[in-house]
Amino acid sequence: MVYIAILILMATLVLGVPVPVSFMASAAWLVFFGGGAGYSSSQLLPYGYSQMASVPLIAIFLFIMAGGLMEKGKIGEKVIDLVDVFCGSVKGGLGVVGAISCALFGSVTGAACATLSCIGAIMFPRFDREGYPKGHSAALMANAALLGLLIPPNATLIIFAWISGQSVLACFLSTVSAGVLVTIMLSLANIWLLRDNPTVLVAHKRTPSEKLKLFRERGFQAIPALLLPVIVLGSIYGGVMTPTEASAVAVVYAIPVGMFVYRGLTLRGLWDCLIDAGVTTGVIMAMLYSVTMLGRLYILEDLPGKMLHFFYSISRNRWVIMGMINVFLVIMGMLMDDISVVVLTTPVLMPIIAQLGFSPIHYAAVVGVNTALGCITPPCAPVLYLAGRLSNTPIDQIMKPAMWLILLCWLPALILTAYFPKWVLFLPHIVLGIPW
Repeated sequence: MVYIAILILMATLVLGVPVPVSFMASAAWLVFFGGGAGYSSSQLLPYGYSQMASVPLIAIFLFIMAGGLMEKGKIGEKVIDLVDVFCGSVKGGLGVVGAISCALFGSVTGAACATLSCIGAIMFPRFDREGYPKGHSAALMANAALLGLLIPPNATLIIFAWISGQSVLACFLSTVSAGVLVTIMLSLANIWLLRDNPTVLVAHKRTPSEKLKLFRERGFQAIPALLLPVIVLGSIYGGVMTPTEASAVAVVYAIPVGMFVYRGLTLRGLWDCLIDAGVTTGVIMAMLYSVTMLGRLYILEDLPGKMLHFFYSISRNRWVIMGMINVFLVIMGMLMDDISVVVLTTPVLMPIIAQLGFSPIHYAAVVGVNTALGCITPPCAPVLYLAGRLSNTPIDQIMKPAMWLILLCWLPALILTAYFPKWVLFLPHIVLGIPW
């Protein structure tokens, strides 16, 4: 019966049925046609509600809200201007500016679409003025927008920690190494791909005195914007605040900065941010509620045991099985969004990870990289399509440079994350004493 439930889930997702409804359809099959198991909706509904009563989930709404405030308050624009002082004077340097700016912006919002909407709206006209191929600029910004899913905080890892019962801070720290690596590799790959492109203009090379002058001017203007990630990340990593408290501080700080310092945020914009964050969070909560019940049914049906038996039928080497899990996560990411992948696969795969002897924090990093990669891997690829819409670029022009960036940047990061646990666990070990 569980295989039919999985088939129903996959079929409804492919047909475009809303994700929460697809989860509920799969669960309904097991409840009403699950044979002699005796599942009851009167038991499942309270179970889903009890699981949802969790304080860390409040941070999802608050970080989404902070991202909207940064976008409408012109906070991201000041960050871009400051980064441009150091990177904008070499061929392909503007792409480096975009990648680093996405990393800084995403370190507060943790939302790829918010990062792309804010930084992309500023960068795409600049790319056009400097002769960047439209497909390349859209692909680069789509890839860079995902850095917010690796450089914490982000909603995906909050949900993973909530489902798996792990420390939110430990999960955050597990993806920092991958986030820094992908940022560097995106910057270098961008320069390499544009090295022989004759249409890309090289900005005026600034003298050291000119750079110093610009740094003073733009640095002073960017101080309020740069303080936001310092406050959020510093308070979380320093143990001063929980991620939920830090997200609340981010919202409280971003409102006056956007309104009175950069004068980009209005009362109307504040209201729109509140509505958008509420709608997005409502969709996520509905998804979490439905998948919590579905995950419970899959566990009762011993789906993890069946999957582990299937993996063992191919190989009993745990590193080979880790490779199969990565392939499975990539395929799931090609079919649905990152949060759906996490809430659906974590209850099923976590027992397998424990059985194989892998650290759950190591697996958190594997999930973080895979779900980010899934956001730019067709056919789903929501961030890739959003970049095409924002830049007015056909998707066929984006695909080739996007595949190059995946090959050069994301796959090496995924391999390192999956097969070198000490590289992933270095920061959690140093900060929290997580075992190697």
